[in-house]
Amino acid sequence: MKPYSEMTIDELKNTLETEKARYEEFKARGISLDMSRGMPSKAQLDLSEGLLTVLSKNEDCRTEGGTDCRNYGCVEGIPEARKLMGELMGAPADQVIVCGNASLNIMFDTVSRGFTHGFLGSTPWSKLDKVKFLCPVPGYDRHFGVTEYFGVEMINIPMTDEGPDMDLVEKYVNTDPAVKGIWCVPKYSNPQGIVYSKETVERFSKLQPAAKDFRIFWDNAYALHRLATEPDERDELANILERCEANGNPDMVFLFASTSKITYAGAGIAAFASSKANVAEMKKHMSFQIISHDKINQLRHVKFFKDFNGMKMQMDKHAGFMRPKFMLVNAILKKELEGLGISRYTLPRGGYFISFDAMEGCAKKIVNMAKEAGLVLTGAGATFPYHNDPHDSNIRIAPSMPEKDELEQASYLFANCVKIASLEKLIAEKA
Repeated sequence: MKPYSEMTIDELKNTLETEKARYEEFKARGISLDMSRGMPSKAQLDLSEGLLTVLSKNEDCRTEGGTDCRNYGCVEGIPEARKLMGELMGAPADQVIVCGNASLNIMFDTVSRGFTHGFLGSTPWSKLDKVKFLCPVPGYDRHFGVTEYFGVEMINIPMTDEGPDMDLVEKYVNTDPAVKGIWCVPKYSNPQGIVYSKETVERFSKLQPAAKDFRIFWDNAYALHRLATEPDERDELANILERCEANGNPDMVFLFASTSKITYAGAGIAAFASSKANVAEMKKHMSFQIISHDKINQLRHVKFFKDFNGMKMQMDKHAGFMRPKFMLVNAILKKELEGLGISRYTLPRGGYFISFDAMEGCAKKIVNMAKEAGLVLTGAGATFPYHNDPHDSNIRIAPSMPEKDELEQASYLFANCVKIASLEKLIAEKA
C-alpha cells in the first residue's frame, strides 16, 4: 500500500471519504464490546472448574502437616502454597508469604508501609519532603494509580527492547535519595510484552541507590504467560532475587505474583517474596493486620495444580485459546495498516496485550471514535503516569475476552479508526 505521507491532498481526502463510509457501516452494526481490560474469556475460566470440587468434605481441608485450613493460623500461608508460589517466583519457600487473591493489594499495602513505617529502620516516607518512583513507560496503569494515590512524584523511564532504559534508571537511583522505588513488569511487560534481558536484570541487581530504602517492585504477573507464540518457544527471565543477593543487595527487591490469570481472575492466590529480613518485617506488620488469609483457597490451588508442572500445563491450555486471538489481531492489523506509515506495534511473545503506537496526537481520537461505534478500549494515556501520554500515541489492545467473530469485527473497526484519525491529521498538516 502507498504510504499516506506520499499521497497528494486530493488522494488523502478521497481515501478519508472511503474510510468514513466504512466507519458509518460499523456504527450501523450496533457493536457492543468492552476490550478495556485484559480479562480472561469464559472458555479460559472454564479451565479451572476443578477448583470448585477439589475440596468437597471436611477431611480434605488439612495440609500435609495436619494444619486444619478451616481454622486460624499460618499468617504467612500454608507450606504447600509457599512452596508452589516460590517456584513460580524463583524464591525459596521460607522467603515467600502467600496472601489473599490479588497481588495489587499486596503492592498497595507495601507502598503504604513505606509511608507509615519505612523499611528496615529507614525513615517513613510520610516524614520526607519528597518521594519519587521511576515508571517504565508505556506501563501498567494500576501501578501508577497506586503511587499517584499516595502523592508520589512519578518519573517516566522509556522502555527499550531489553527492558527499561538502564542508563536513566542508574542515573536517578544512584544519585537521587528521593527516588524510593521503580515499578517493573519484567516478563511480557504490560503492555509491550517485553522480557527484561539478562543484562538488564544484572544491572538492576548492581544498583547502588542513594536511598538505602530504595526498592524494586518486581511484579512478575505474567511469569508463565507465554500465550502469543508457539509452544516450544521459551523466554527465560534471570532470577532477580538471586542476583541481588549475589551482588550484595539482598533487601533491594520486592517480588509479587498471583494466579489471577492462571485460575480465576479475582479469586486466585497472590504472594510476596523477598529477602529473609524483608519477609520477617512484613510478617510482623501483617500480624497486626490479619490472623490469616484464606487457607482453604490456598489448599484448593495446591490440590488443583498438584505441583508446579501442573501450573505450567494449565498455562499451555490457556495459550490454546489466546494464541489464535493474538494471531487474528496481528493478521488484520497487518492487512489493513502495513505500508501506510501511520502506526507501529509488535506482536508480543506473551502476556495479555498488544501495545499499539499511532501517529502522534491521534490516540485519544482513535479511542473516542471506537467508543462511539461501540468498542470500548483502554483509555488513551492510561499506560503513562497521570494518564498523560506526552505523544498521545499509545493504545493498549486486549484481545483475550471477545469471541473470535467479535474480535475480528473489533480489529477491523480499530484499524478503520486509526486510518481516519491519521488521514485527518495529515490533511490538516497539508492544508
